[in-house]
Amino acid sequence: MNRVSRTGYLGDMLGSLLDQPRKLLGSGRKGSLEALCWKLLSERTEVSSLAIAEEVLARYASLSTDEKSAFFTMINDQLDVDAAQIQDAVEAYARSRTPADYKKLATVTEPKRYELLRRLNQPSGATAELVRMRADLLSLIKSNPELERTDVDFQLMLRAWFNRGFLVLKQITWDSPASILEKIIEYEAVHEIETWGDLRRRLHPTDRRCFAFFHPAMPQEPLIFVEIALSKGVPTSIQDVLADQREVLDAQNTDTAVFYSISNCQPGLAGISFGNSLIKQVVRNLTTELPQVKNFVTLSPVPGFARWTGKQGIETDEADTQKLKKLCAAYLTSRNAKNLPIDPVARFHLQNGALIHAIHAEADTSDAGRRKALGFMVNYAYEADRIASNLQLLAEGEKVATSSAVRTLARQGHQMLAQVAARRDETA
Repeated sequence: MNRVSRTGYLGDMLGSLLDQPRKLLGSGRKGSLEALCWKLLSERTEVSSLAIAEEVLARYASLSTDEKSAFFTMINDQLDVDAAQIQDAVEAYARSRTPADYKKLATVTEPKRYELLRRLNQPSGATAELVRMRADLLSLIKSNPELERTDVDFQLMLRAWFNRGFLVLKQITWDSPASILEKIIEYEAVHEIETWGDLRRRLHPTDRRCFAFFHPAMPQEPLIFVEIALSKGVPTSIQDVLADQREVLDAQNTDTAVFYSISNCQPGLAGISFGNSLIKQVVRNLTTELPQVKNFVTLSPVPGFARWTGKQGIETDEADTQKLKKLCAAYLTSRNAKNLPIDPVARFHLQNGALIHAIHAEADTSDAGRRKALGFMVNYAYEADRIASNLQLLAEGEKVATSSAVRTLARQGHQMLAQVAARRDETA
């Protein structure tokens, strides 16, 4: 190979590497995905814009993982904001404070990709497509952290579209459409639904309820759902709640609503919280339907307890339930670097104003329950007259709201941890 041809070869190779995202999107062809995105942004007629949006979504759905990565890289880089324009607009508005300069500032601070996403939402079914698109984006961010800029725009857009005012609460019953019931089985994330008979036992009896949020643009896709057991008193194990041969109660004779499973259904809506609104709305509905029900509690997993215990350097024996209860209470009342509860489930409920009511050993004897939480589960209680004070306690950054029994266990657990740390320091 002579020098000229070698140079040409290297140039072609480098050019190919630098232009890979463009080639993956077929940007050299008329009507490429990249060209269609630009055309959609410049289109002024509604009919043509709708047709182009449909074509972009159809093309995107057929892309490979590498091609999707190239697509997101393209909109991340080419449809970003212009920092220099923003600086000029900020300075102009700071001087003038005129509506015209404010409008210009608002315009230049919104990236073109946000407008692209808005225009892509025109066709029927597009909202669901964009939710799935964000799920793809989230999976790619792990290896392409720069794409988080684009995810900021997805989150802003989806939070606006999926705010509480648009959500519809529906009760899921055994008579709900089969397509919805299949999704409940598929999306159950806490306690697996193994058979249709298992699902029937959770929906059909008079002392069972299930509610889900839907969005008008995705009427057949639950966003989040909660399963509820109506009981007399607070249950202490999930085995009792889900027992095949349990005694079915008349709903009118119950006094407690137990939220034993909350499942998010759409990976593309991660980070957009529905749980707080769902619990509040369900409590209102149940209070209206069953005014004698006064206690609203959860029966919740403790997913990080086993892993955390293993890191503390304390020898544990599952038979020593009292020792483990103290450690569990210490774990649930411990905070992370952001001064929030370290357990994700505790963080969710405590940030919604609940308190830690009780801790139960041998409450989840499934393989997953033992592996993740050494069999422990927790009741979080929602007491209307204490929610504000519970939130204040959490915000102050030192304590979390608990019952007196859990508070005693937590104090003993933290003392145990301090003693272990002191012995470790002595031998270091």
